Amino acid sequence: MVRVVIVDDHAILRRGLSQIIDESDALQMVGEAENSTQALQMLRKTPCEVVVLDISLPDRNGIETLKLIRKEFPKLRVLMLSMHPDNQYALRALKAGASGYLTKQSAPAQLVSAIVQVSRGRKYVTPGVAEELANSIGDDGVESPHHKLSIREYQTLCHIASGKSLTEIGQKMAISVKTVSVYRSRILEKMHMKHNAELTHYAIKNNIVE
Repeated sequence: MVRVVIVDDHAILRRGLSQIIDESDALQMVGEAENSTQALQMLRKTPCEVVVLDISLPDRNGIETLKLIRKEFPKLRVLMLSMHPDNQYALRALKAGASGYLTKQSAPAQLVSAIVQVSRGRKYVTPGVAEELANSIGDDGVESPHHKLSIREYQTLCHIASGKSLTEIGQKMAISVKTVSVYRSRILEKMHMKHNAELTHYAIKNNIVE
């Protein structure tokens, strides 16, 4: 029996995930948390094999939470769950130590299979994630520029490429306009570009935004 802890800030989604897990003879729901802080506190007192972790949490993003979990509980398997498409955060999650990545639109049976698979020490990736892994390295063996960005820089890139202003981005990410400007400068420097139009063109060409 694989013991599972769910971390997601939406109560309705947690309830739905719990029902899926309870219906499986192979899984046992042993706890849930609605943010990063609660998750770490729970894991310190609740033995489990797999953590199903939302990538978007109110107090700390999922990638940062993942890194903290991996540092404190290196044997725990973490399956990232996200509302974002595979191509946006899957590779970053796997590089940060996730055992798998699944979107919230996935079928219940897929969730059960993913949890069981990662509990056995194997990686779980969908065909879309596998393709993204292959595409992350160019034909010349060099890593794609956007994969060098931090999670916050990548989020900023997505917002810029979607046409949002610095003020709108700041509101979306709950940070100051000045901080958004700093992220934008870092993005341009790391990707060797000069202005937003280049970033937008790159994002569309690489299917980061449509």
